[in-house]
Amino acid sequence: MRPLLPLLRLQSYQRVVSVGFPLNSSLSPGWRGLGAFCIHFLQPLQMSARQGSSLISPMDELLKSSVPQLPPYETKEKCPPPPELQSVHFMQYYRALDKGERAAFIDQLAADFGVDHAQVAELSSKVVQAQQKRDMGTVLQVEDRLRYYLTPQYKVLFCHLGKLEEGMKFLVDMRADILDSVTSKLADGPHIREMSGVLKSMLSEWFSIGFLNLERVTWQSPCEVLQKISEHEAVHPVRNWTDMKRRVGPYRRCYMFAHSAMPGEPLIVLHVALMENISGSIQAIVKGIPCTEAEEASKVKSAIFYSISLTQQGLQGVELGNYLIKRVVKELQEEFPQIEEFSSLSPIPGFTKWLLGVLGSQIKESGRTELFMESECKEIEDITGGTLSESLKCLFASNEWMRSERLVKALEAPLMRLCAWYLYGEKHRGFALNPVANFHLQNGAVLWRLNWMADTSPRGGTASCGMMVNYRYYLKNTSANSAKYLTMKYIEASDQLLNLVSQFTKNSKL
Repeated sequence: MRPLLPLLRLQSYQRVVSVGFPLNSSLSPGWRGLGAFCIHFLQPLQMSARQGSSLISPMDELLKSSVPQLPPYETKEKCPPPPELQSVHFMQYYRALDKGERAAFIDQLAADFGVDHAQVAELSSKVVQAQQKRDMGTVLQVEDRLRYYLTPQYKVLFCHLGKLEEGMKFLVDMRADILDSVTSKLADGPHIREMSGVLKSMLSEWFSIGFLNLERVTWQSPCEVLQKISEHEAVHPVRNWTDMKRRVGPYRRCYMFAHSAMPGEPLIVLHVALMENISGSIQAIVKGIPCTEAEEASKVKSAIFYSISLTQQGLQGVELGNYLIKRVVKELQEEFPQIEEFSSLSPIPGFTKWLLGVLGSQIKESGRTELFMESECKEIEDITGGTLSESLKCLFASNEWMRSERLVKALEAPLMRLCAWYLYGEKHRGFALNPVANFHLQNGAVLWRLNWMADTSPRGGTASCGMMVNYRYYLKNTSANSAKYLTMKYIEASDQLLNLVSQFTKNSKL
């Protein structure tokens, strides 16, 4: 059925056993068990290879022995858990696989140990029959039984793994592997996506707000925590330890969510700048304050969320960011009651890519673009010495234009109104196309201010032509704004953004 799997399994076990685990008392019981476990399955596999016979592969054997059967409905409350060592062996085996082997393992687990579809079909027909007879007592009983048998077999395994030491971290990492396998096309299909959804649902319960601890990160925090935060910073990469020290120093705050089942592991991290007003430049934030300057509380009037990064990719889709911002706001209000303004300073990933796509499409169809006014086209052509279409392709293919004062000035008006439209008008299923915009708008923030040349780093130039945006959090209105966005897909925006959008609709055509 899967001709590639036996070879992958054999290579995996040969690699694990070749490490050479002497079965002596100097090793922990878990490692001694792993060595015996590998040898137990490797020997018959090697004999099979020599004799040409077809025995059950180690991966098949492991899955059959490790994935518990769904107990009968009548005895679901009395079924004993599987031996702990069996689940430990499962985790050790999986961790020893390489990327391709893990994808094959995940594929087999999802395909062969899901829902019993025959049982579900039978119970579904019984529900219909009971409804036709209008026997509500029987309907409810059969529906309860049906809900139970909709449980995938691998979910029972996940429940047991989640109770083990390091089991929660294992499941988070495993879901990261599932997502990576789908993205890289190593393993895909409805059964894979279903298992990812089941695991996401379980993690959403285990990592709900009541089980999370808010921790402030300082220069005195464990070195391992600082290192992990630095490595997983996804918005503005940390350059060195001095940079990291600045980000947890005076006029800066760094907070993270942690979970008792994953000690020392940041789940999601929020960086905050404490300033006198809402900043429109990221350079002023990440480079502005010496890490030795004394902090004066009287100068703190605004809190700017300038970076939020998920450090556990297996928790994608689990709602953490919204809760983290709300908890941090309460924390800051207690420390600085005088703070009046809460805002983000956010990147605009995807704008340059979107712009190049629209330009390319218009030029291909008509040989020209209608995104720029005639006077703007002439000014850009005069500066570059070429036709507008060719000039724009060359300009946005790199960030060199940001070094020219004339080009920076000439492009400000057209790019500002185009970016405003991208944030406000470009939609996916009725919601904001830009993922960062969608995140903050769901949280109830206002699309408040677009900032020109706010991020002049190569990263900022490539992603959004140097622009950044403030999403303003008016605390009294966030719930109402969130509800309007989620139910009516209405975007609350400031006059500046609405004026730019109006300019776009008058002067540009899509």
